[in-house]
Amino acid sequence: METVRFDELQLDERILRAVTDMGFEAASPIQAQAIPVQMEGRDIVGQAQTGTGKTAAFGIPLLQKVDPKNKKLQAIALCPTRELAIQVADEIRRLAKYMHGIKVLPIYGGQDIVRQIRGLKDGTQIVIGTPGRVMDHMRRKTIRCDHVHTVIMDEADEMLNMGFLEDMETILSQLPEERQTVMFSATMPQEIQDIARRFQKEPVIVKVVKKELTVPKVTQYYYEVRPKTKVEVMCRLLDMYAPKLSVAFCNTKKQVDELVQELQGRGYFAEGLHGDLKQIQRDRVMGSFRSGTTEILVATDVAARGIDVDDVEAVFNYDIPQDDEYYVHRIGRTGRAGREGIAFSFVVGKEVYKLRDIQRYCKTKIIPQAIPSLDDITAIKAEKIMEQVMELINDTDLTKMVNLIEKKVLEEEECTTLDVAAALLKMAMGEENEDIIDCSRPARSLDDLDRYGRDGGRRGRRDSREGRGGRDARGGRDRGYGREEREDMARLFINVGKSQNIRPGDILGAVAGESGISGKLVGSIDMYDNYTFVEVPREYAEAVLRAMKDVKIKGKNVHVEKANGKGR
Repeated sequence: METVRFDELQLDERILRAVTDMGFEAASPIQAQAIPVQMEGRDIVGQAQTGTGKTAAFGIPLLQKVDPKNKKLQAIALCPTRELAIQVADEIRRLAKYMHGIKVLPIYGGQDIVRQIRGLKDGTQIVIGTPGRVMDHMRRKTIRCDHVHTVIMDEADEMLNMGFLEDMETILSQLPEERQTVMFSATMPQEIQDIARRFQKEPVIVKVVKKELTVPKVTQYYYEVRPKTKVEVMCRLLDMYAPKLSVAFCNTKKQVDELVQELQGRGYFAEGLHGDLKQIQRDRVMGSFRSGTTEILVATDVAARGIDVDDVEAVFNYDIPQDDEYYVHRIGRTGRAGREGIAFSFVVGKEVYKLRDIQRYCKTKIIPQAIPSLDDITAIKAEKIMEQVMELINDTDLTKMVNLIEKKVLEEEECTTLDVAAALLKMAMGEENEDIIDCSRPARSLDDLDRYGRDGGRRGRRDSREGRGGRDARGGRDRGYGREEREDMARLFINVGKSQNIRPGDILGAVAGESGISGKLVGSIDMYDNYTFVEVPREYAEAVLRAMKDVKIKGKNVHVEKANGKGR
């Protein structure tokens, strides 16, 4: 589709000026198609995913129709959640920046109804509200629909999912017959089609479906984890990537509260958002998140609807969503306004098959990743501290401190200035704990689950049951999967181990990188102080041996040969 500029859409000059102030020149595909149709006065059904610019797609034509001199209610927009209602109202206000006399009022449950009634009496032309609260005002007759010429249903499928079907039908049936009915929905289930058939007049269907339903600038990773290690893995990723703002999604309100408590206990600035919070609490949480005071927002899917914060750099699927579409909505919270974002998903056991189905639905790639080790995180922390140290050296006179250290070193005679520096670095980094997570193996490729990880497959059983890549807590062989059960695997001996500061991930990377075989085909990696055993498919054993000749791992020359007998 050709790019359409806003100045080609015959918009009111005041709206065009506001759009320019917002930094937009070209209309998105849904805007380019939907705006001209609505400006003709036609009913419309727009199908597009989140983050495509739907609000402006219906907000701009709406403002073209509204008469600022008429202080009667002229338009109603229905939204599934309070957050989305607030967000839509804010954006329409920005679009109406230069259209003096237009008043937009969000109305929703949890807010003082007396204040809303006062606002409605004060000449409001556009109401943005949740179905329940709009119906409440209609019953009270504080919303009168005699002059309503436009009704908009935003995210109609989500209103359906939340049980608002009857409310939607009731509201639509009480509006004037002569009106324009606009409906936007990410999907078109039968119930939504029925509403269109009953309440719209020959609607124009405008459909914008991306080849990838998710935002193309969002890089998507997933990690196979155990339930008890989720928090630790999330913290490692937060430390490694250091996102400015993050949103973490949980499937239950209880899990939201528990995760917030865990993160706060570890020193992160986190807050929760779910349906049990009062509106004043929700407003406080969102205000804190938008200002950057809260760095991590933990939310349920319903509570997070309508969150539109451009600076979100990372999304965590702490729990895998129950519905494929929820995944699309979740990761659409990042990578907005042309920015790049990252999405991390945690899968436990057989949830990996659910994620595979999500990947197929989204027509995108979710990349398997190994969990960062404590050594990785330590290196990153050390690098950050050293950067701060170098800045201090360059910007500050440290003569007094140098003299103090030199005096101490001369007095003690048992340490050097380098020892002092190392000790100070250790103090700054805190205590190092033993790594309780096996970080040696990347998650399995979702594309290859059918071949290598079916529920009935040997490898799939091992990984889902243990989650430790076939090794027990001591690093030895897993007795349940001895040589007799792995006839298809060859066992190789490598003459380096833990004493040389070699990790399982180093072995995996060397074997896969040098031989060209996929890392997911590598079996158990059993490390000891001075040597390592690694399993590879028997058919690739000779190729691996050839490829590993004269190879170095972490600067160490290695020798690889077939293991023979017990121990070797």
